[in-house]
Amino acid sequence: MRLEIFENPSDLGRGASHLAASAINSAIGKNGEARIVLSTGMSQFETLASLVKEDVDWRRVTVFHLDEYKGISISHKASFRKYLNERFVSLVPLKAFFPVEGNIKELSGKLREKPLDLGLIGIGENAHIAFNDPPCDFETEDVYITVTLNEACRRQQVREGWFESVNDVPPQAVSMSCRQIMKCRTIISAVPHAVKAEAVRKTLYSSTVDPMIPASILKTHPDWTLCLDRESASGLEFDRIRYFS
Repeated sequence: MRLEIFENPSDLGRGASHLAASAINSAIGKNGEARIVLSTGMSQFETLASLVKEDVDWRRVTVFHLDEYKGISISHKASFRKYLNERFVSLVPLKAFFPVEGNIKELSGKLREKPLDLGLIGIGENAHIAFNDPPCDFETEDVYITVTLNEACRRQQVREGWFESVNDVPPQAVSMSCRQIMKCRTIISAVPHAVKAEAVRKTLYSSTVDPMIPASILKTHPDWTLCLDRESASGLEFDRIRYFS
């Protein structure tokens, strides 16, 4: 893995988007196309805002959706389909976009047709990846799974302003599985803000791949870059930063 630490979320977003654009362009150069999966949430604002400005032939890029609340309307402000449509899909001329909606078996089939070149995979306050909350399932080979959101995850959605109360957060979501995420050829995690510092610390200090720390599995990926800002890196000691850098 590689660890990159930036001064602030804006610098992190630009740095992560440059790395992502490089991976996308490399895939296009080798295969004539690129297939990527995108995260959502407050932590991805700066990265996606910068990524749409990168010099990429988006007409050769297919985007897959990472996760979505089960049963939520696309018109709801918390819908991740709405989020991606507004912040990415409507801003670049993609080859195709496959959201998490309707027939998940059909969506899974589309994804399995060819490998994913890049995953932009955030880390939640409870160290989840996608909506794989602890204790997560590291074993399933299904592309997408139905998961139950834990209390910490639901509280995060309220703090970020997507819902008025914990009771308003849907109890379940459809999420790309951990094993499917790990099949991405390259993974870049943009993880800014102080609220992520503890999740980052647990991820990097965990000595094992721990289902209670879902993001810990990312350390076993052969091409994973973790992008932090000063606040999200604040729980790390110098020797750990030096080791991963």
